[in-house]
Amino acid sequence: MFANIKNGQKAKKSFIYHKKKKIAGNVLNILWEEGFILGYRISKKRSGMFEIFLKYKNGNPVIKQLQGVSKPSLRVYYSAKQFWKVNSNSGLFIVSTNKGLMTNEKCKQLNLGGEVFLTIN
Repeated sequence: MFANIKNGQKAKKSFIYHKKKKIAGNVLNILWEEGFILGYRISKKRSGMFEIFLKYKNGNPVIKQLQGVSKPSLRVYYSAKQFWKVNSNSGLFIVSTNKGLMTNEKCKQLNLGGEVFLTIN
């Protein structure tokens, strides 16, 4: 999904399609809440697909960089203390915790750690 969003923004698309999955819906919720996309919905034209509306500011994509951190060969975990040490200007982390996917700011509030899934700048 991350490559799909990156390529859609490079091509200046107003929306893209992505296969409907539970984890994709959770990530899209976070992206929408943080203001990185305009929104998403289940497509009426293509069943089983999300229609993701991309956001631009002055003709430039809002998402400058979207990078996966943890991968099957190398898992990256942060404790609650490590999130306090991370500079908030370095971007947004999406973290997989035992309470579900959430941002690094939400993890600080709830004093939770977890697997760093994705970084967004």
